[in-house]
Amino acid sequence: MPRKRDQVLDHSGPKFAFDSDSSRERNRRNIDPYVPEAGLPEPAVCIVCHAIYRNRRWYLKEKEYVAIREVEEVNEVTCPACQKIQQHYPEGVVTLRGGYLWQHEEEILNILRNIENTAMAKNPLQRIMKIQPEGDSLVIETTEEKLAEHIGRALHKAHQGDLNIDWSDNHSLCRVTWEREA
Repeated sequence: MPRKRDQVLDHSGPKFAFDSDSSRERNRRNIDPYVPEAGLPEPAVCIVCHAIYRNRRWYLKEKEYVAIREVEEVNEVTCPACQKIQQHYPEGVVTLRGGYLWQHEEEILNILRNIENTAMAKNPLQRIMKIQPEGDSLVIETTEEKLAEHIGRALHKAHQGDLNIDWSDNHSLCRVTWEREA
């Protein structure tokens, strides 16, 4: 049924990654404590993973990293993803459970690595921090909350099962649970 022109739609709740203010600018709702609001002096390179920071964006290109180091004076930093890994600050936690997981462990691990590689190609700050068995579960920690959600949705699409995605109130942590018994 089409809505009337004066009908108000309720957009409350954590449905959007951004809120708008009266000046029609986009404001981030979740503030990553590892990403400086003012940005970094450019160009900058991560001394751990060799990511390059230029034009207020991180990217990975090893050949360019080598060239920048030889030609330009650069700021050596540790990127936000490497800082989160070093200080064990996951923003996403994915828990996989069930007998199906262990019967298809190699295939599922390949899916996880493919998702991480695809995500890192777009944004090198999206990484899997750790994959660790805990009891009869497999726990994956990620540096970005959206990566955790993406992993859960990809596993559900490829292998069905039960999927639960739970966001914290301020969108700073995403907990994903995927389970399939058979």
